[in-house]
Amino acid sequence: MESLPGLLTSEYEQFSGVHGIGVAKFAQLKGIAELARRYYNVRMREESPLLSPEMTREFLQSQLTGEEREIFMVIFLDSQHRVITHSRLFSGTLNHVEVHPREIIREAIKINASALILAHNHPSGCAEPSKADKLITERIIKSCQFMDLRVLDHIVIGRGEYVSFAERGWI
Repeated sequence: MESLPGLLTSEYEQFSGVHGIGVAKFAQLKGIAELARRYYNVRMREESPLLSPEMTREFLQSQLTGEEREIFMVIFLDSQHRVITHSRLFSGTLNHVEVHPREIIREAIKINASALILAHNHPSGCAEPSKADKLITERIIKSCQFMDLRVLDHIVIGRGEYVSFAERGWI
């Protein structure tokens, strides 16, 4: 395995030939990965740790790195930009995820969110946003404006890298 996320998200078949790693050891590794995800989820809810762009990126990397399909998630924030919750709203294929702005807005209204941070992964490892990524971000921003929802950022997670639309001045 080339990386820790790759190790923790691998399937057993990839380990079957590795000396010293049997079913029990593989189960332990998967358990560790799940505990790490749960830790970040609890920390997110209890401590609202998004005090900086780095903390946001670290959280999103913990949630999306190593996934085999594109996952689109949203972090919902209150008017003070404190985390209300986060949700994996859409799951796609290896190189595409269908995103529906209406569903994002529906969730935001349901929980009384004022702002959003959008995020998705690129399983290929390259975090550079595609033209489709830029277009859907524009559609979401325009749709949210009518409901007085603010999109603060869209972060694309790759393997060991990320791209922030806000940092690039696209939002």
